[in-house]
Amino acid sequence: MGFEPVYDANSRVLILGSFPSVKSREIAFYYGNKQNRFWKTICGFFGEDIPETIDGKKEFLLRNNVALWDMATSCQIEGSADSSVKNATIADLTPILQSAKIQKILLNGTLAYELFIKQYATITIPYIKMPSTSPANPRFRKETWWKELQEVYKNN
Repeated sequence: MGFEPVYDANSRVLILGSFPSVKSREIAFYYGNKQNRFWKTICGFFGEDIPETIDGKKEFLLRNNVALWDMATSCQIEGSADSSVKNATIADLTPILQSAKIQKILLNGTLAYELFIKQYATITIPYIKMPSTSPANPRFRKETWWKELQEVYKNN
C-alpha cells in the first residue's frame, strides 16, 4: 500500500510519483531513498534545507503549498523498479482537486505520467511529465523542475 496524500486547501502544485520505493516503504514516507533527488530539488527551489523528520517534510510541503501523492495507491512491485509495477490501483485525485487550488500537476517520471493519462487525460488543469528524480535516471536536471515550479510560484 502507498501513503496518504499530503495537501490542504492552499496547495497550488500537485506532484505525483508512481509508487513508494523499498526505502520509502521502510520509513513510511515519500522519497525515503537518500539518493533520490526529490527533496534536494524541491527544497532547493524554495531555498530551504531538507527537513530531518517526516513531520518536518509534511510541514515544509504545506507551508509551500505543495501537494504530494503517488498515482498508484497499491500494486504488485518487485523491489523499487517502476518497470515491475503490475495491477496498479490508480489514485482518486478528486478530493485534492475539489478542495485545493491546484494550478499545475507535475508527474514525476514515466510511470506516474502513464498511470495519470489512463484516468485523467481530459483534465483541464495543466499537467506535465517531469524527469524522474530517481537515482536510476541519468537524464535528471533540477532546472527542468525549477522552471515548472517557477510557473506556479512566479506571482508569490
